[in-house]
Amino acid sequence: MSAIDALRSATSSSHRRLEKRLDVKSRFSEIGAYRAHLEKMWGYCAELEGSLDAGSFGGALPDYESRRKLPLLTRDLAFLGADPDSIASLPRCRITARPQDPATAFGCTYVFEGATLGGRTLLPLVSTRLGLTALRGAAFLASYGDELQSMWNRFGSALDSWCCAAERQSSAACAAVDTFDALQIWLCGDPR
Repeated sequence: MSAIDALRSATSSSHRRLEKRLDVKSRFSEIGAYRAHLEKMWGYCAELEGSLDAGSFGGALPDYESRRKLPLLTRDLAFLGADPDSIASLPRCRITARPQDPATAFGCTYVFEGATLGGRTLLPLVSTRLGLTALRGAAFLASYGDELQSMWNRFGSALDSWCCAAERQSSAACAAVDTFDALQIWLCGDPR
C-alpha cells in the first residue's frame, strides 16, 4: 500500500467526522460566517505552519514554502476588510499536532494538502453564494489554481518516497489523525 493510501485509510473516520461537524452550508452562507471560518483557519495554520519549513521533510518536499496556506488566508481576510494588525492578533490554536520528524511533518501536511482538493469543490459554492473568486476573497479555497493536480501528485510522490517503511507510515498516519482531530476541536468545539 502506498503511503498516501495508508494515510487516507488511517484518517478516513477522522476526515468524515470533521466534514460532518463542519456544516459548510452554514459557514459559507454569508460573508460574516465565511470570514469567521477563515479567521479560525488562519489561527490553526499560523500555529502549524510556524512549526514547519522545507527542512522539516528531510529534503523530500523541497517546494514546501510554496504550499503554505497562511499567505492565502491573510490575503482573503484582508480582502474581506481585516486590517493587518487585527489579522496578526487573531487567536492561534495551541492544540495543533507538533511535527517531530519528517514522517510526522508529512502526516500534518497531508491534512492541508488534502484540503486543497476539498477547497476546489467548495469554491463554486462560495462564488455562487458570496460572489467571491480566487482573486477576490477565496484564494485559500482556490490554492494552487491550475497546478492543483500536479501539486497533489508531487506531494504524494514525496510522501511515498519518505514514508516507504511501515514505521514511517504509522508515524505519519498518527500525526494526520492528530491534525484532523485538533482541527475539528478548534473549528467545531470538543464533541465530548
